[in-house]
Amino acid sequence: MHTPHRPRAWWPTRLTLIIAAIVSLTGVVGITPAEASVYSTCTISRCSDARSANATWKSKGYPTTSGWYSWTGGKYNYTGGRFYNREGQLPSGATYYEYDVYSRARGAARDAYRIVVNRSTGLTWFSPNHYTDFYRL
Repeated sequence: MHTPHRPRAWWPTRLTLIIAAIVSLTGVVGITPAEASVYSTCTISRCSDARSANATWKSKGYPTTSGWYSWTGGKYNYTGGRFYNREGQLPSGATYYEYDVYSRARGAARDAYRIVVNRSTGLTWFSPNHYTDFYRL
């Protein structure tokens, strides 16, 4: 008795399902949600931490190259380089750069806390949730 072979076309569907599962489990997202909000002031918890980090990044001249930078206490902090504002949440026409708020051991995973700076004007925004919300510092 002859058993028919399974067609090879099944693998793209399976690969798509695997990738979707990985993205779902890891929270990898490339788009800011439509419900993102921009606030004119920052009064939530951690705003003082963001202001302190901003002062330190400012003292370092707001580096534009992404990478690790030495911080106080033998820790490091990361700047991701240019923030493109693709979703248009912040005022348009500016060039922005992103900086992590909290220091850590060099090479450690990044968290969701960022500041975004318009280097031309010095206008700074704090995002406690990786670009879902922006609070002006």
